Amino acid sequence: MVSPKIVAIIPARDEEKAIGTVVTDLMALCDKRGKQLIDTIVVCDNGSIDQTTEIARQAGATVVYQPVAGYGLACLTAISHQLDTDILLFIDGDNAFRTDQAWPLIAAIINGADLAIGSRVLGQMAPGALTFPQQFGNRLASFLIRHIWDANITDLGPFRAISWPAYQRLKMADKRFGWTVEMQIKAIQQGMSVIELPVDTKRRIGHSKISGTVKGTIGAAIGILSMIARLWWRESRKPAQVTASAAISPRS
Repeated sequence: MVSPKIVAIIPARDEEKAIGTVVTDLMALCDKRGKQLIDTIVVCDNGSIDQTTEIARQAGATVVYQPVAGYGLACLTAISHQLDTDILLFIDGDNAFRTDQAWPLIAAIINGADLAIGSRVLGQMAPGALTFPQQFGNRLASFLIRHIWDANITDLGPFRAISWPAYQRLKMADKRFGWTVEMQIKAIQQGMSVIELPVDTKRRIGHSKISGTVKGTIGAAIGILSMIARLWWRESRKPAQVTASAAISPRS
């Protein structure tokens, strides 16, 4: 059996204290046969003013640069530089996740799932790993997705894996904070196999550019909730459009 090609995507901005550890730990992962699990690690430096790029390269990652801030834009930029893959793995560069827990996510895709989400809610969460606004926003967004789409969602966790064909079908577009929720909802809307697996969360290294500021927290909340509303609105309009077309179609 030919092993799938796996590319890890890491959006990062000013993560010099953590990025080396994340990349090194990912590089050290092996499958059950002892083969290196991750074929390529692509770090998108999203406008760092520290040594993030240099440290990531020294650790073995391919680094691309995107000066315009935006989580989704950083992911899109990294993916545009590496298309030879079967599975994409997304992980943050702040060392908040256990890199060894990438294997169950990847295994889920190998075994047929389209999208595997690492749920922090289902795993062990260290004190202070997520701020109260983060936890509240995550619960609210997950609640909305569960009730609008009748989906078993507990988390919008950024630690996730997706098959390359599934990713291509989603036509991801969000450039900022709505990226993770866009991926989940579009996958649900398209009837893909979406599963959650528990992942443990540590306190991140360094200062968060999103949850660590009022502006970032508010911006993330608006981005996530507006994405949910936008995708719900688009979906709700489709039946009406189909009905209207049927009403004017000539009878056979």
